[in-house]
Amino acid sequence: MRIRARELAAEALADGDATGWFEKLYGEAEAGISVVPWADGLPNPHLVEWAEGMSGDGRRALVVGCGLGYDAEFLAALGFAVTAFDVAPTAIAAAKRENPGSPVNYVTADLLALPPDWAGAFDLVVEIYTVQPLYGPARAQAIAAIHVPVAAGGTLLVISRATNEEDPVRDPRQMPWALTKQELDAVGGPLRAHRVEQFTDNEDPPKLRWRAEFHRDV
Repeated sequence: MRIRARELAAEALADGDATGWFEKLYGEAEAGISVVPWADGLPNPHLVEWAEGMSGDGRRALVVGCGLGYDAEFLAALGFAVTAFDVAPTAIAAAKRENPGSPVNYVTADLLALPPDWAGAFDLVVEIYTVQPLYGPARAQAIAAIHVPVAAGGTLLVISRATNEEDPVRDPRQMPWALTKQELDAVGGPLRAHRVEQFTDNEDPPKLRWRAEFHRDV
């Protein structure tokens, strides 16, 4: 399922465009000629497990790289006032179409150039699998940006593929690229690491994952 996504990612990198391939992939999926490999219709199970028993209670949440909105809709159902964004306009249009009447505020936006008024504006920021398909300078920019929307007293949740290699060799043709521990720490930036878990999931074959929770002190 990832073959076409990898082809588009490699082509975009060769053209110096680190994120344009997302819109191409969603556009091809809309036309029925490609598949978005992460569009499985369900919220991320590691998010669901983390949020068990949680109430959003009107708090503001931001979903990074929301795709078709599965995680955003899950958080909205918990009571969060959710803003969800993606760099691909086609993904945002599909999320709105597939969730009619949703309370989620779906927005086309770029993690590499976030709206200034989002800085420090959200009680919960959720980033799941959006850094790992980025490469080179764009990856570093994304890592530096993710903590910015977290409000004082707020939480950042990061879920990604994991590697214990300190300096892994990354083939530009083999997206996604797992996060190192150093990259994971950098995602948190000035936030305080509250809980960092590494585990093996139940996929076939099993994959090593990070689930990390960071807090911004009041």
